[in-house]
Amino acid sequence: MDKKKVLFVCVHNSARSQMAEAFLNAIAGDRFEAQSAGLEPGALNPVVVEAMKEAGIDISGSRTKSVDEFLKKGEAFDYVFTVCDAAAGERCPVFPGTIKNRHAAFDDPGSFSGSFEEKLDKTRVVRDKIKYFIEEFIKDMELPRTC
Repeated sequence: MDKKKVLFVCVHNSARSQMAEAFLNAIAGDRFEAQSAGLEPGALNPVVVEAMKEAGIDISGSRTKSVDEFLKKGEAFDYVFTVCDAAAGERCPVFPGTIKNRHAAFDDPGSFSGSFEEKLDKTRVVRDKIKYFIEEFIKDMELPRTC
């Protein structure tokens, strides 16, 4: 069985999409091939790296990527998820040529203020919501389809 290809997209590819990619690959990498990208890639958020480390996943070696990298290659995906928060005024990109586009809004850890620990506390909440979202997506994909 071929792996389903999934792309997670947000604005900077520095936090939410990175977490979603890492969780899907860690939990169901035998069935899915997850990648992530951003409209305006920035630096990987160190608070997110720490939060994921606490969850047992090391993303410190990950690099941020632009959606343009995938568009130029003409890469096709079975699913593209935007994980930005449109309600907060973020631009949520649309990736063409995809079987299914879906959206899930999560707060941006890059917008959190306070000390490192305060940001980490808020990032843990986002991390756990993303993990739950990924687990539910996997369960949904395992359900038998009816006509």
